[in-house]
Formats: sequence, C-alpha cells, structure tokens
Amino acid sequence: MDIGVVLQNDPPASTVVELAKKAEAAGFSHVWTFDSHVLWQEPFVIYSKILDETERVIVGPMVTNPGTRDWTVTASLFATLNEMYGNRTICGIGRGDSALRVLGAQPQTLGQLRESVQVIKGLANGEKVTLRGKELQFAWAPQSSLEVWVAAYGPKALALTGEVGDGYILQLADPDIAAWMIGAVRRAAVKAGRDPMAIKFCVAAPAYVGDNLDHQREQTRWFGGMVGNHVADIVARYGSEGAVPQVLTDYIKGREGYDYAEHGRAGNTHTTFVPDEVVDRFCILGPVEHHLKRLGELRDLGVDQFAVYLQHDAKEQTLDAYGTQIIPAMT
Repeated sequence: MDIGVVLQNDPPASTVVELAKKAEAAGFSHVWTFDSHVLWQEPFVIYSKILDETERVIVGPMVTNPGTRDWTVTASLFATLNEMYGNRTICGIGRGDSALRVLGAQPQTLGQLRESVQVIKGLANGEKVTLRGKELQFAWAPQSSLEVWVAAYGPKALALTGEVGDGYILQLADPDIAAWMIGAVRRAAVKAGRDPMAIKFCVAAPAYVGDNLDHQREQTRWFGGMVGNHVADIVARYGSEGAVPQVLTDYIKGREGYDYAEHGRAGNTHTTFVPDEVVDRFCILGPVEHHLKRLGELRDLGVDQFAVYLQHDAKEQTLDAYGTQIIPAMT
C-alpha cells in the first residue's frame, strides 16, 4: 500500500514545499494538496516548486473541479509539469465544494464532471479530444501521461467513477463504508465493460499518532464537517434512505450550517455536530498499532493508497511516525 500526504496551501508556500520534501524523505509516495484558490494559495504554482526540489513523489490536487478553470487549461498545467519533471503528476477531481461555493457558485453537474475527466485525461495523455465541436490536441506533449482519480460519495458519482476514472478517492477511513463504496465502483466498472481490478483506490483522512485521543479528536473533528457537506448534497438529492450507508446520513442530522472561512481547519466552530464516534470512524487516531490495524483492514479491501490529511498541530511528528514506523510496515 502506498502512503501519501495531503497538505493545505497555506502561506508561506515555502513551508508547504518543505513539508513535501520531508514527506518524500520519510517515504511517502504522493503529495496532494487542496485546490481552493480563494481560501488558500494557487496549487499548481506550488507543485512546480515541489517537483523541482524533489525526485520521486507524485503531486496533484485532492481535489480540483471542472468549474474554476477551463478544462484545457487544467490539462495544459498537468502536461507542462509532466514535460518538465517526467510524468510525476496525478489529477484528483470532483464536482467541487469550497472552491466553487466561496464564489457563490454551485458544484458542477455529473455530466460536466464526466466530460471534464475525459477532456483533461485525453489532452494530458497526448490524445485528440473534441470539445465544443472542436478537435483539440497538445502537439507539444506527446510523452505526457496522467491518471485521473475521481472523488465521489453518491450513487451516480460512484457509477461515473467506475465508468471513466483511473482511480477512486474516498475521503474517510471507515472500512465498512470503504467496502460499500469500492463495491459500487467495481460493479459500475463491470457494467461498463471495464476491468474493475484496474481501478486504483485511495482512502484519504486525517491521521494523528499519539495517546491523547481527546485532543486528537478535537484537532480532526473538522473532517466530519467537510464530509458532511457532500453528504448533505446527497441527502438533498436522494433522501436519507439507501443512497449511501446510514452512518453517513445519520450524523449530519444535527448539521445547522457551515462557514467556508474555517474549511479544513482544526477548531472549526461549525463542526460541533460531529460526534466522537464519527471522528474515530472517519479518521485514524491513537498509537501506532491502531494505525497499522486500520490500514491493514483497508489494504485487505483493495485500497492501493492511504493519503494522510495533515491538517492538525502535529504535522512533523506525524510525518516522522509514519516514516519510521508505519510506512516500513505497510509498503
């Protein structure tokens, strides 16, 4: 199992680059970042610096969306970085949440997401695509290679992932929910005539190594609120019965609102509705043996990568614990 890390693009950007370098030195395989250009700094500028100062890690957004950039621009960004640094990028993409909502816009439709995946992937792999009735190709990028992994929770988005995605990103680390979601993606792949075992699976969630569970929960409770935004959309569309596992729909009943100014931050005051049980299920907390046990369960389900959300007050300690104790045991 690969172990990646997910960073926020908080200024100064030099700190993000330094954390990425430390992650590579510790044995992490991927460096992902948020992509929400109003709340944080622009990621693709920072990717260039990370790639320039590292040798091995693969970088990309967790996740970008079809709405804040023209799809051809997004593809060109990836293809350019690939030409410069040797195919070390990856594209995580979803319908969009914070990046669009802070602009007063709504997440993109599944139809837009599907088409954007096909356009971005095609162009960034040197292929011809048709967009708005025009045939397009990056003649300057014949060697570029890019995988596009789709983030999804709802049934139609999971089906889309199985039909067009190179990989699937699930942003929570509960094995029971992961099994349900992975099964849905694989069934959709089979139905579409694809090899379900060829799709890669990434679980992403906060991880915090230590013994003070109460403190760790407070540092990672924000994550349940972030997931709750997506679940609230699913409940609004499908109702609270059957579209996704009930544990997801049950805990958001106490959700009253959300301030994106606190999005993805420890101490978020709009996530008090998230109970300890959900924090413990969605995140990986506690001593090293707890992490190894959960990661082993996820690996047995077919998860190819666990990506550590590093949004808490023990960033470097977590990188060190994973590098010295967890990554060697899992890879």
